[in-house]
Amino acid sequence: MTERPRTAETPARQNVTFPSAGGTAHGYLALPASGSGPGVLVIQEWWGLTDHIADVVDRLAAAGFVALAPDLYGGSVAHDSKEAGRMMQALPVAHGVELLSGAVEYLLSRPEVTSDTVGAVGFCMGGGFVLYLAAVDPRVSAAVPFYGVIQGELPDFSGLRARVLGHYGEQDGSVPPEKVDALRETIREQTGTAPDLRRYPAGHAFFNDRRPTYSPDAADRAWRSTVDFLHEQLG
Repeated sequence: MTERPRTAETPARQNVTFPSAGGTAHGYLALPASGSGPGVLVIQEWWGLTDHIADVVDRLAAAGFVALAPDLYGGSVAHDSKEAGRMMQALPVAHGVELLSGAVEYLLSRPEVTSDTVGAVGFCMGGGFVLYLAAVDPRVSAAVPFYGVIQGELPDFSGLRARVLGHYGEQDGSVPPEKVDALRETIREQTGTAPDLRRYPAGHAFFNDRRPTYSPDAADRAWRSTVDFLHEQLG
């Protein structure tokens, strides 16, 4: 998580507002060509709601989903790793989960959403938030963390109802293999079902094509399996 983005980012991408956590939240929403489909949340990396995250939203919409990326930083985008680290640390996990639960409520309330539950896909910090959210919100039925960073102790997964498909890099110093193994075992022990946590010959942020660690082959494999998984779980 230490490299700078390849290029400077424009301000956070936003086109919708909705009530969340006792206030007004913002996000980026995209609809499929059909006009309706299952709902999927996209949860940002520690950089913020960047062009890359908006592109993921657009790609999910192209695959048939109503996709929403809530802006957890309220419009701010980090331009270097120190700034990103400060912004991530300034977002308490409990507050982030509260904001995301509001986004789930908003997504399910939209007439274009055809599913009774939602999927959640997140990257880096957002991958960790996928797991935090799914652990407490049964409206999340499909959880897809990409190299998810857990801040502190693992959450209590005894209330987890979602199927989990995770993507991790074998050369990821931020989320080393032993942490992935511990996550798998904890979920298995607490739910009775082992998550599908996959490894790729890649480093951290291998899905982000704006980063030097981008791995096209790993990204393509992870993306294809993610889209299939979301369709299987959400319809």
